Amino acid sequence: MDATWRILPLTAEYTRSLAECHIACWREAYRGLVPDHVLDAFDIDRLAEQTERLRVAHPRLNTIAVVEDEVIGFAREGAAMDDSVVTPRQLFALYVRAAWYGTGVAHDLMRAVLAEDADTSLWVFEENPRAQAFYKKYGFELDGERRVEAFTPALEVRMVRRVTGAR
Repeated sequence: MDATWRILPLTAEYTRSLAECHIACWREAYRGLVPDHVLDAFDIDRLAEQTERLRVAHPRLNTIAVVEDEVIGFAREGAAMDDSVVTPRQLFALYVRAAWYGTGVAHDLMRAVLAEDADTSLWVFEENPRAQAFYKKYGFELDGERRVEAFTPALEVRMVRRVTGAR
């Protein structure tokens, strides 16, 4: 890719583009893992409304990668909200459009959101070794926990990144 991306906090002008990116990323990354009827049922308008409500309630939760006026990736990170909290921080989402795989966009998003001084956890599809390998590069390790993903019958596994000296 020749275009240069910018890493920005999510603002209202980008909520629809983030929703479009989010749905496109799910369809690109999870076809064959998530049932087609689930992927095909995603509604951009509904997700844009939810994203805007989330942005207003938690203004620093979403960080986006933008080329011109299009969101090509995003990360969602904040205080952990799992039922069984094991770390103070949680990476809720990290997605990059397939056309931007391998360009450094995901790396820049991770650098922008990972707390240097706090342990962080995330959930990833068990049958997504590519994503697991990516997270391992940033110090995340499987901790043995599994659950069924909220919108699909797919299993997720938890990965945890411990920061030396973090409490």
